[in-house]
Amino acid sequence: LVEQWISSKKPKKQRKYRYNSPLHIKRNMISAHMSKELKKKYGKRSAVLRKGDKVKVMRGEFKKKEGKIESVLTRKLKVFVEGVERTKKDGTKVRIPIDPSNLMIMEIDMEDKYRQKMMGRK
Repeated sequence: LVEQWISSKKPKKQRKYRYNSPLHIKRNMISAHMSKELKKKYGKRSAVLRKGDKVKVMRGEFKKKEGKIESVLTRKLKVFVEGVERTKKDGTKVRIPIDPSNLMIMEIDMEDKYRQKMMGRK
């Protein structure tokens, strides 16, 4: 399946691959760049986003807003950040899903042993 994806550079086919890809591949698509301090500390450019990570919104209506990740929608390739919500006409607040490419990781949640091992690799 991956070979088919690489073979085409057409945006339509790229979108099709992202939409139809299996969850174990979609998980890696939910990644974002790290801040300069984290890049220097871990020697990596980006990391897969997880619940509990502190992120900063870099693009869109909520630009420069910081907050922790509340939940990750692997199927839809979206992330919910606390504090990023819109008020509806009736006064209720609605969380806004954000694309991971528009986020920057400011702090990494290192409670998980697997994640510590992963970040330790160079």
